[in-house]
Amino acid sequence: MDVAPIVEVLGAHLRFTGDVALDDVDFRMFPGEVHSLMGENGAGKSTLIKAMTGALRLDAGTMRLDGKVVSFSGPAAALHAGISTVYQEVDLLPNLSVAENIMLGREPRRFGHIDWALMRSEAVKALAVMGIDVDPRSPLSSHSLATQQLVAIARAISRDVRVLILDEPTSSLDQDEVSELFRIIRELKARGVAILFVSHFLEQVYEICDRITVLRNGKLIGEYKTTEMLRIDLVQKMLGSDSANLTVIEAREQSPAGPGGRKAVVAARGLGRRGATLPTDLDIFEGELLGVAGLLGSGRSELARLLSGVDISDTGVLTVHGRRRHFRQPRQALREGIAYSTESRKVEGIVAELSVRENITLALQADRGWIRRIPRARQDELSVSWIEALDIRPADAERRAGVLSGGNQQKVLLARLLALAPRVLILDEPTRGIDIGAKVEIQRLIGDLAANGMSVVFISAELEEVLRVGHRILVLRDREIVAVLDPDAVTFEMLLAIVAKADGDD
Repeated sequence: MDVAPIVEVLGAHLRFTGDVALDDVDFRMFPGEVHSLMGENGAGKSTLIKAMTGALRLDAGTMRLDGKVVSFSGPAAALHAGISTVYQEVDLLPNLSVAENIMLGREPRRFGHIDWALMRSEAVKALAVMGIDVDPRSPLSSHSLATQQLVAIARAISRDVRVLILDEPTSSLDQDEVSELFRIIRELKARGVAILFVSHFLEQVYEICDRITVLRNGKLIGEYKTTEMLRIDLVQKMLGSDSANLTVIEAREQSPAGPGGRKAVVAARGLGRRGATLPTDLDIFEGELLGVAGLLGSGRSELARLLSGVDISDTGVLTVHGRRRHFRQPRQALREGIAYSTESRKVEGIVAELSVRENITLALQADRGWIRRIPRARQDELSVSWIEALDIRPADAERRAGVLSGGNQQKVLLARLLALAPRVLILDEPTRGIDIGAKVEIQRLIGDLAANGMSVVFISAELEEVLRVGHRILVLRDREIVAVLDPDAVTFEMLLAIVAKADGDD
């Protein structure tokens, strides 16, 4: 491009409690372009956005706006400089009116008091640009999440915006609302605004974006023109192929795949949740290791949360051990022998300040109730046996879990769930962010569990890993199952094409 970047990040480096979140990342945006930032969970997308908007301070690296080095003290300073962000989680005030939310912090005043008539008039103009016909006096809480998202965008573009960052802006919008948003994006683009469009919907990225920057594990993979990047190549760059170097796991030979006359331990028919997962049919068989593949946003985690009672389904029927069940909380699923390990190991899994012993016995204690305490001698016995069984290192039950490596933290989480003696184990990204040796250990452990009759649902963004360990493979795309595959009958390239929905591969 001949024009200079309006915003540029050079050599961005950021570390969180010993973990590298950004590793020498360069990023740039030009006036009048729509740019997509792509990558799986943990790639560094949100961290980079927060660094650009002053929510996080870089350990190293510089940021330039119009060629001048800037360092924002916080999001307000970035907003004042013309960088506006709309997050996926609507950050408005539902107890205030639509007009108050749009004009928040810049309310028009007359004689020292808020000019309510002028504020509502300005809000109507902002809403009209977005094609939203709502009463500006109405409480924001009275409107749907989709309308609230559009109001947040209206608020952002009603300012003197030069760089607009949209983080998953279409996640709660229907097709007509997406089309209206894209119309606004194109108008802003024509006005010279640089727009960062972060989305897991590949079709939308290819429809609206001019260029794509790919991050993986905190590193810059590359910057590409959308017209020159095939979808299948984009997906491969996002997912990488690091796991190709791992030792082959023979789990499938230990426990043959397929129904084979077996009765389904879990059967779902039309199971779904609006905005998360389309109605889904699914069987999980005894002793089966069911691999689940799909991009971020495909519905893979949402399906796991439905099966385990973390989220409540609003359609369909779930049968467990031949009995109909409707889970409203994870405890109900646990009582049926279904245990779930979240992909957010550090946020929703490990309690960093507790010891390894306390983490391992946490779920058992919760199941008993806090009045019936597990005797300390029993806690010691349980933790020591699981530390030995899973080879958790160092073998110190009183060590704080937060200081362990990622692989050993994952083993502690597995020990916590296995102590409940589940029949079905649902693992969401159990090997993400851990070293190759730990991956092999966990994969072997999962294979052994399946060989001994446990049903395991294994979700992973690494396609080679899913191919290696799964007896069957479910592929999700756009919140629904699009294929059920025999891993012995497909290659990595074939699976990649299905996940990416490459042209001619449906």
